[in-house]
Order: sequence, then C-alpha cells, then structure tokens
Amino acid sequence: MSLDTARRVLEIEARAILEVFARLDSSFEKAVDILFACKGRVVVTGMGKSGLVGRKISATLSSTGTPSFFLHPADALHGDLGMLTRGDSVLAVSYGGESDEIIRLLEALKRLEAPLVALTGNIQSTLAKASDVTVDVSVREEACSLNLAPTASTTVAMAVGDALAVSLLERRGFQPQDFANLHPAGRLGTKLLRVEHMMHRGEVLPRVATNTPMPEVIHEMSSKGLGMTTVVEPDGRLAGIVTDGDLRRLMEKHRGATLEMTAGAAMTRNPQTIGPRVLASEALNQMEKRKITSVVVVDESEKVVGVVHLHDLWTLELM
Repeated sequence: MSLDTARRVLEIEARAILEVFARLDSSFEKAVDILFACKGRVVVTGMGKSGLVGRKISATLSSTGTPSFFLHPADALHGDLGMLTRGDSVLAVSYGGESDEIIRLLEALKRLEAPLVALTGNIQSTLAKASDVTVDVSVREEACSLNLAPTASTTVAMAVGDALAVSLLERRGFQPQDFANLHPAGRLGTKLLRVEHMMHRGEVLPRVATNTPMPEVIHEMSSKGLGMTTVVEPDGRLAGIVTDGDLRRLMEKHRGATLEMTAGAAMTRNPQTIGPRVLASEALNQMEKRKITSVVVVDESEKVVGVVHLHDLWTLELM
C-alpha cells in the first residue's frame, strides 16, 4: 500500500515538472534577464510552504553566484522592509498569488522601483498582474490524496527556482573555483579545495640546488618524507626532481658512483607540474592517470611553491 502511494506521489510530481517544462516560454528568459541585471540582491519572499521553497531558492542563488536573501513578508510589514534597498530585485513565490502579506508589499516595492518576478500558479492573480514578469508554475493536481496539501506545486516551484539559479550561474560564467570560494567547509568544500591548501610548503618542502651532493639529496628526501625532492635553480625556478625510483635506477646502473653525483646530474628534467589554484580533486585525477605519487606546484614564473602528495589527496575521497 505504501509503495503504491509513493509511486503515485512521485508520478504526479514528475508529471507536473514535465508539464511546466513544456510551458516554459519567453517569460522565463525575461525573468533571468531581470535577475541577471540586478545590481543589488535578489530578495526572495513567500508565505507558508511557498516561503520554505523561497528560502531554499534564495540559498541556491547565493551559493551559485547570485547574492540573495529571504525576506519573510510578514516581518517585512513590521519593519524588516528596510532590508530592501534600491537596486534590489524581488522574486515572490505564491501559488495562489493572493497572499495578503505579499499583496500588501506591492506598493512598497513599486515605490522602491524594485523589479518583481513572480512564481505563481495563477497568472490572473493580483501578484501576477503587478509583476514585471510572471512564470507559470501551476499544476493540474497536488500529489496529496486530498488534493489539498502543497506537494506537486511546491516541487514545481522549487524546480523552477533551481532552473533560474542554474541559468544565472551559466550567464555569469560561474566556475568550480568560484563555487569553492563560497563553500570552504563541509563535504562540498573539501571536494573543492585548491592545491595551495593541500600542498607541502615552506620548511617541509623538499628542495635542493642543482649542485647539491647526492648524500645531501638523500638526506633531504629522507627527512621530508615525501619520497622525492625538487631541484631548483638559483632563482627558485624548477630544474627537475629526484625520486626514490630515480635513486634505485641510478644505483642499479652506476652502483657506488651514484654517491659522487650531484642533484643536477641525477634529476629527472621537465617533471609534471601543477598550479596552486587548480582544484585538489583535479590534481588527484592527474596523478592517478599518470601513476605518480607527487607533483610539484609552481607559480606563473615556474618557481617552486610546494609539493602535493597522493596520500594527502586520497583523504578527499574519504570525506
């Protein structure tokens, strides 16, 4: 019985989204244009369940590059309207389009010359007629067996809100690096850490000069514990690297003579490098693809700024 109910609810809500998909027209494009042109914040408002949907839409906008906050219409009528300033745009979510608290805000919005976008299921409502653009989010029926509780209608409104947010994201050219800036904590933030936040730098960065004798090279590799060392020119630019594998191959080929060599003679030239602003997840992909355990981090002038190790990046997969 419960499975039958669940399937019916999901079927009704899925159908409602497909129906609004088929109805989308130039009004959606105009809504995106208005919100994209906003010089201030996109202020989202709505009462009841529509208000809960509005809070989520506002959060999605903010996390994808469109500054936004949620303004409860009842609070706005009791002083919080001061949070709204010239240059802001308003996105009102109201299925019936006749919520008293929102209707009472309309005069103030016109006075502030705030562009108004409405998500409503009633395109003949007071809200729709007062809006600069209305996006029709009507549904044939709610998924509630009584056809009363907002279910399919809230699903559609939230989906259209997501569509607006993603459209604005693409219009702004929002990139994964921008997303990382706005999500520094939590699982998303961890996945979007940059190499500069994971790399070994400063005193723990293995570094020798091209003329460093091999015994000192081995000591540097052993003390820093990364199984390699960078080899740098006098100006700090990367000349090459020496790895544990390089040492084994040199010992097999030259035996005792290896200890008479310098870092410059033993190093691998033109090793794999990466920039400090690259996402750590991308660095992990590159290292696994090339089957290497560490990569040197260099700046725009090819100067060594760090080393990132595979073990450090594997922690990303565990979070």
